[in-house]
Amino acid sequence: MGSIEATASETEPLPWHAMPVEQVESQLRVDPGRGLDAAEAAERLKTYGPNRLPQGKKRGPLMRFLAQFNNVLIYVLLAAGFIKLMLSLWLDASIIFAVVVLNSLLGFLQEGRAEKALDSIRNMLSAEARLLRSGAARLIAAEDLVPGDIVLLESGDKIPADMRLVDAKNLRTEEAALTGESVPAEKTVAPVSAKATVGDRENMAFSGTMVVSGRATGVVVATGRQTELGRINQMLAEVSALETPLLRQIKKFGYVITVAIAIISVLLFSWGHWLGHMTFVELFQAVVGIAVSLIPEGLPALITITLAIGVQRMAQRNAIIRRLPAVETLGAVSRICSDKTGTLTLMEMMVTSVVTAEASYEVTGDGYAPEGEVKAGGKPVGTTPVLALMGRVSVLCNDAELFQDDGKWKVEGDPTEGALYPFASKLGMDRATEAAAAPRLDAIPFESEHKFMATLNRSADGEMLLVKGAPEVILDHCDRQQTASGPAPLDRNRFTRESDRLAAQGERVLGLAWLPDPDLEAGSLGPEHLPRTLVLLGLVGLMDPPRKEAVDAVRDCHGGGIRVTMITGDHKITAAAIAKMLGIGDGKTAVAGTEIEAMNDAALQECVRDVDVFARASPEHKLRLVKAIQANRQIVAMTGDGVNDAPALKKADIGVAMGIKGTEVTKEAAGMILADDNFASISAAVKEGRTVYNNIEKAMLFLLPTNVAQGAVIAIAILFAFTLPITAPQVLWVNMVTSVALGLTISFEPHEADVMRRRPRRVDRPIVTGFGIWRILFVGAALVLYTLAAFFWMKAQGASDQLARTAAVNAITLGQVYYLLNSRYLLDSSLSLRAHMGNPFLWYGIAGVVVLQLLFTYAPPFHTIFDTEALPLSAWLWLIGGGLVFFFVVEIEKLIIRSMPALRAAATRQ
Repeated sequence: MGSIEATASETEPLPWHAMPVEQVESQLRVDPGRGLDAAEAAERLKTYGPNRLPQGKKRGPLMRFLAQFNNVLIYVLLAAGFIKLMLSLWLDASIIFAVVVLNSLLGFLQEGRAEKALDSIRNMLSAEARLLRSGAARLIAAEDLVPGDIVLLESGDKIPADMRLVDAKNLRTEEAALTGESVPAEKTVAPVSAKATVGDRENMAFSGTMVVSGRATGVVVATGRQTELGRINQMLAEVSALETPLLRQIKKFGYVITVAIAIISVLLFSWGHWLGHMTFVELFQAVVGIAVSLIPEGLPALITITLAIGVQRMAQRNAIIRRLPAVETLGAVSRICSDKTGTLTLMEMMVTSVVTAEASYEVTGDGYAPEGEVKAGGKPVGTTPVLALMGRVSVLCNDAELFQDDGKWKVEGDPTEGALYPFASKLGMDRATEAAAAPRLDAIPFESEHKFMATLNRSADGEMLLVKGAPEVILDHCDRQQTASGPAPLDRNRFTRESDRLAAQGERVLGLAWLPDPDLEAGSLGPEHLPRTLVLLGLVGLMDPPRKEAVDAVRDCHGGGIRVTMITGDHKITAAAIAKMLGIGDGKTAVAGTEIEAMNDAALQECVRDVDVFARASPEHKLRLVKAIQANRQIVAMTGDGVNDAPALKKADIGVAMGIKGTEVTKEAAGMILADDNFASISAAVKEGRTVYNNIEKAMLFLLPTNVAQGAVIAIAILFAFTLPITAPQVLWVNMVTSVALGLTISFEPHEADVMRRRPRRVDRPIVTGFGIWRILFVGAALVLYTLAAFFWMKAQGASDQLARTAAVNAITLGQVYYLLNSRYLLDSSLSLRAHMGNPFLWYGIAGVVVLQLLFTYAPPFHTIFDTEALPLSAWLWLIGGGLVFFFVVEIEKLIIRSMPALRAAATRQ
């Protein structure tokens, strides 16, 4: 097989797009008029393999489920559960094991998304292909295609493999999913630069894309994994999804708490055994009580429920979360990398500028919708004679179809042509009326060779020739320009300057012209018949406009310290212009894909610190950009809708796919899907994510002081050799009450007013900060004093150990009730009615605790289980008073921190 065999195995494919057609045919040893014969095709099929994407080995369901238990906090919980089983504490053990299984099931159900993403890419491949074999046209299964096959393409075909075009007639292909281009790509057969990116390879047709119009013949140069789609598939398979910041923080926290519990338990057991005031069994149970008290077994359940509530809230904001931890990741995002087409823009072309001989106009509106105005100097204008003629050309010299489907405007045909209909509507023209008043007699269809379209129409005033096309071509065929008073000599320089100005704004420019009473005969028009005496009406500039709500969302993100970066496959000028409208970048600075390729990783890492607009970006470029931003210690959200975005979406800390216009590939690779394809929904989701993290942080700062206080109470008893104020079963009771009845109410906390004005938290910020450690130790110490005071006060009154312990358990639980009120705000005062009105679940939780503690204190079965006695009513006055003192102590601590700027800054540092 010689040279072709070599190309299949090389890492870098041959630059087929840079070769002349004859060299490609020679290299692949094929006659374009006959194609391959059956024997040669069969031989090549053995060499290259079927034209399908490889499918890797998948883990079985059992291994996927077992993998969910590989987490240090799960190990700690399992150990605690088994210890409780040994102590015959069946209920508590059941609760812990239920939490473990629930977490594992959630992880199991969310696992395997990468495999589904790869399956979605495979489904993009064409099922059949029409080609030449031994000189005859045949229809075969696309997976039997081999390099060298001559494939025939027509409008509506899905392209079955990567092909070098050898003949093309008005061919345009829809490549948005692969390149990010918002309009179909026009194809030619001429060689292009060897360094051209995928979007600039005008002589190539790519696997998985669609033929919009025209016909072509191409020679297959790559199949299966060697295609551009195959390379994306391989990249997606190689990208490993990152752990979310919360999971990384929980893992570190799990290691720290495990080591701390082990060291404390060993030291206390050794000390107690040396003192010898307790039997071995009593000492072991006391140390186990400390270990159990220090394990926040309610934390995993609380985190899971808080995340689930965040999922529900985000769904109401059109943000569908596919992986539970992704909820919190949004709250940590410091940079959002967004695709342009369909995400920040409408993915709908629209006339935005009009230039005539006498004036320039702006056109407002929203994509293909017919609502909007034509303005001059910011003020609406009426329909002038010249604008009316431009509207007539827009409607009549047009082969596209614009229709409404399920409330949304859609185009069949060229999006640029479709955008001309709403422009005419904004001028007060009705398409059906115009078509009836001036029926078409003949037409010159648009073709890339001559770059214009013309129609011959008959109106009540006679025949007229209507023309639209590339401005340079139209200008070459005009010798006059239309004014309100009639035709005038053509000012070619003015229109050339205006065309360049519109192009520099990222607009696609069309020239419109007409000729009344042309000397042409209907039925035989061709491109060569276009007169050079046309009258120029003007220029129109079209673009895929920014979403209005996206502009506000970008501003909100910037206000919250989140940088927004545009990464698109579109052209550099267009990208910079759209970015400026959105408030991204300066409208001038943009880096193209070829420049990214020239940078090493260090240079790119430096580049992304200053640049926010990247154009002509391939899938590899997008992936490298995400990695470079992450290397700068930023949490990255990546949005996109095309298959070219999928690897970067998977690599990002949070991938965001478009739900309406996004491909199945991106949806499967992403952690979140926008149901409305609206960038503004990301801003709302970030707000929810920040609130979720705040609530998790509040919950930890609420639960951990109780764990510390319980452990410290028992430890102090061992150290100073006095009766245990709380037993191990009583510790478990307090843990259950505080984590379930009280802790879960924090999951429902609403947004704090300034949540979107705070800076994103640092990537290395621990889940329990230095301030958090201070708060836990401070509150824990206050709870210890409150609990010991209650215990010894009851002992001083002559109470039994059982009665004194009952008072101690109620003291530590009441302390938690009051501390829940403190915890509504990290530093702000809780001494107001407003502070306790935002969360109705708060009062349900407190009511639940009151009922449970009354049962614990007075129900005989609880006395038997927990070895307690009923408290006299007078004791409650002292307990409630002590709780109030504890509440005010915490409020005073908050007041001191608020009043000292250095302490406040340290406490609120993100």
